[in-house]
Amino acid sequence: MPQHGAGSEREVPEEPTTSTAPAEPVGETREPEVHAAGAVLWRSGPRSFPEIAVVHRPRYGDWSLPKGKVDPGETVAHTAAREIAEETGLTCVLSRGLRGVSYPVPTPDGGRALKHVHYFAARALPGEFVPNEEVDQLRWVPLSEAHEWLTYPTDNSVVDSFGELPPALHTVLLVRHARAGRRADFSGDDTLRPLSAEGWRQQHSLHTLLTLFGPEKVRAAPRLRCEQTVASLAEELGQAVGQESTLSEEAYRQDPEAGVRRVLSLAATGETTVVCSQGGVIPDLLTRLAHSSGLSLGEVGSRKASVWVLSFLPGTHSGNGTGPAPRLVAADYFPEPAPEHS
Repeated sequence: MPQHGAGSEREVPEEPTTSTAPAEPVGETREPEVHAAGAVLWRSGPRSFPEIAVVHRPRYGDWSLPKGKVDPGETVAHTAAREIAEETGLTCVLSRGLRGVSYPVPTPDGGRALKHVHYFAARALPGEFVPNEEVDQLRWVPLSEAHEWLTYPTDNSVVDSFGELPPALHTVLLVRHARAGRRADFSGDDTLRPLSAEGWRQQHSLHTLLTLFGPEKVRAAPRLRCEQTVASLAEELGQAVGQESTLSEEAYRQDPEAGVRRVLSLAATGETTVVCSQGGVIPDLLTRLAHSSGLSLGEVGSRKASVWVLSFLPGTHSGNGTGPAPRLVAADYFPEPAPEHS
C-alpha cells in the first residue's frame, strides 16, 4: 500500500470545482485556462469485480489516474485515449464521461491558470504495462480499495463518480450527419443530397472520434448524407451501413415512439452501435429517452457532425409494455468532432 505524504505535485487542488460555479462579474479579468483529460481505466478482476489502474509518477512521487494536457488538434476524448497509451502502453475503449475537476495551477510566467480535467470511463484492452519516463509503476486495484492508493482527493471524487454505475454499460453513438450544403441549392431528390466539402472534412474528424468508443455496428437513416457520414467507419469494420428507416425525419414525425423503440432495441444488443440521423429527429428522440429513464439532460443540442454518447443499463425497466428494456443512464455531447480546445 502506498504511503501518502504532502507530495511534490504542484498542480494539486484543495477542492474540486464544478461547472455550476457562479458566473464571473462582467469586466472581471478571467484566468487563462488549461484543458486536460484522463480516464478511470478498468478491467474485470476476480469474480468479475472491476479493477482500476492507478499509476505512479516518479517526478511527483504520487499515485494518480492517467491524464495529461490536450494537444492542439485533439478533442478531450482523443487526449484521454492518447494519455492512457503514453502513460501505460495500453489501448482502451472509452465510454461515458465522469466527473471533471478544475483547479488553479502556476504558469511559466509566474501567473495562475485554471486547469480543467475531463475524465472518461475506459475499458482496458488486453496488453501489458510498459514503464516510461512519466510512469514507472502501474497497479490494478479493486475499485473498493482505490481511495487507499490514490494520493489526491480529486482523483477519489472521479473514482466515486465511476462507481456510481456498473462499468459495463451498453453504448449507442447517436450522430447527426455532417454538412451537406443548403437544400435550396440542390435540385435533385433531397434523399440523395451529398456531403459538401466541409462535410467531408467533418466526416474524417468524426471517424477518428467515433473509433475511440469501439464501434461494432454502423447504421444510418436512409439519406445519402447520413450514410456518407459513417461510411468510412463501416468500411473499416468490413460491413455495409445498415438502414434505419424509423429514424428519418419523415418517418419519425409520423411515429416517434417507433424511433424510440428502435434505439432501445439497438442498445439491448450489447453491441456498440453508431446511428446517424437528422436534426429533426435527435433532440426529440433524446428527450423521450431521457424522460422515460428519469434522466435530466437540459437543452439537447444537435449540431451537424455532433455526437451523443448514450450509455444504457441493460434490461432494467419496461419499455412501452414490451418487457424489460435498457435504461438511459448517461448522455455525453460532443458538439463537433473538431478540436474543442487548442
